[in-house]
Amino acid sequence: MAAVLAGFVVIGAALPVLPLHVNQDLGFGTFVVGLVAGAQFAASVATRIWSGSYSDAHGGKRSVVLGLIAAAVAGLLYLLSTAFAPSPLLSITVLLMGRAVLGGAESFIITGGVSWGLAMVDSSHAGKVIAWVGTAMFVALAFGGPLGTMLFTSHGFTAIGLVTTFLPLLVLLFLLRAPNPPLQFARKKSAFGSVIGAVWLPGLGAALSSIGYCAILAFGSLLYANHGWQPIWLAFTAFGAALIAARMMFGHLPDKFGGARTALVFVLVQSAGLILMGLAQTSRMASAGAMLAGLGYSLVYPGLGIEAVRGTSPENRGLAMGIYTVFLDVAMAIGSPSLGWIADRNGLSMVFLVSAGVTFCTLAAALHLAYGSHRAR
Repeated sequence: MAAVLAGFVVIGAALPVLPLHVNQDLGFGTFVVGLVAGAQFAASVATRIWSGSYSDAHGGKRSVVLGLIAAAVAGLLYLLSTAFAPSPLLSITVLLMGRAVLGGAESFIITGGVSWGLAMVDSSHAGKVIAWVGTAMFVALAFGGPLGTMLFTSHGFTAIGLVTTFLPLLVLLFLLRAPNPPLQFARKKSAFGSVIGAVWLPGLGAALSSIGYCAILAFGSLLYANHGWQPIWLAFTAFGAALIAARMMFGHLPDKFGGARTALVFVLVQSAGLILMGLAQTSRMASAGAMLAGLGYSLVYPGLGIEAVRGTSPENRGLAMGIYTVFLDVAMAIGSPSLGWIADRNGLSMVFLVSAGVTFCTLAAALHLAYGSHRAR
């Protein structure tokens, strides 16, 4: 959890200010904002399965270490992009490269972190591991938002590049002596097809629910800036704070009542929160909606993640989580520019109403997993 927390601070620092940098400093529209935000997730699609297989073969700790090194490289590309700021097209090209490298880093850090945790417990606590490691990620993102905004306001995007470069290297020094559980299994080469069969339906549900997360991630700060609401990072911090509190208090529910049944309830809360954001006329109303969305999303992702992990053998848990999160990455990679296109034509409020409708469709996948006739009891 500590390794993921530190690794994701650098990701969180850029989240609220990246749209402002692309829009205000470089002069590009909301479609390009969505494209830059989605580049990280598109790169994660290409590396997620690799990171899962790597974690199964070499251990979660080594995966996290590799991810931290890649994050530092992304920071160097951020710095290079600021040097080309007078030439916006060249600057945005280098920035897209940095976002792509950071997508690979994120993939190895979170997949390795979950695999590292799962290697330390039995399967009856898988839900807690997925929820708590994810909580560490969102703590970092919630903390990174105010930190990134403060740095960006004081020193511009160069400060974000410096933090992204040096913080992962500092964390890496402390991780070198951390224990790495010995590998107990040799993954079967023929397991990929069976893992896909177990993971695709939970993954589809996670992808649909993650569109709501995508909307807040990429366009929450722009919604606040468009209305003149301050601070601009409040939507994502409210989302993250509610998610963190819910996972700490209710993280045991998927293990106790079943992941799909838990997701059934919480996806309704998430959809309601997104609708509230889309209809908001005040910052308080928008922040309340973000909190509801965070509360709902808090147990949708780990709840469906349990369904993915429990359908696979222990030696393939890293691969299962890698494939599972590919669905999220695809949703984010497609969702960010698609929602940007909607914002260009219908306004930012419509982004959250559309994402609420897409998120609600998760209900179908959760119902089938919870009550489908094929389900092994």
